[in-house]
Amino acid sequence: MKKILIVYFSRTGKTEKMAQYIAEGVRMSGCAVEMSSVSKIASDAEIIGYDGYIFGCPTYHKDMTSNMKQFLFLVERANLVGKIGGAFGSHTHSGEAAPMIYDTMQHVFKMDMTTLGPLNLEEAKIGIDEGLKACQQYGRAVGEMVNS
Repeated sequence: MKKILIVYFSRTGKTEKMAQYIAEGVRMSGCAVEMSSVSKIASDAEIIGYDGYIFGCPTYHKDMTSNMKQFLFLVERANLVGKIGGAFGSHTHSGEAAPMIYDTMQHVFKMDMTTLGPLNLEEAKIGIDEGLKACQQYGRAVGEMVNS
């Protein structure tokens, strides 16, 4: 069974909820999934060995958080060239973090990113059916890419 790693940062729990919903979608695709917060990943060795990767972070002050930036420097050392990827994030008004993560994965890490682009949700949509379905569909799409 193919395996996808979802790594996220969540300060208020909204982005973590997105990660859980995305994980449900990954499982619907037939892939196994492991989840971790960025603070639990200590070395690039912990990132290696997955078939796909989905990273997420909320937007604060029109940027991703500093711990997500540090995590991405760690990921760069893992050499994920050609691996399947996706990115997600929550926001209240602007939403820059998810596209930044997506672009880093695509252009710096040279990963094969989902054609859906980054999943970017307003926090108010996360707790309703629309947000749940969007997250599940995103996870399922990345999982299907990994399985193809």
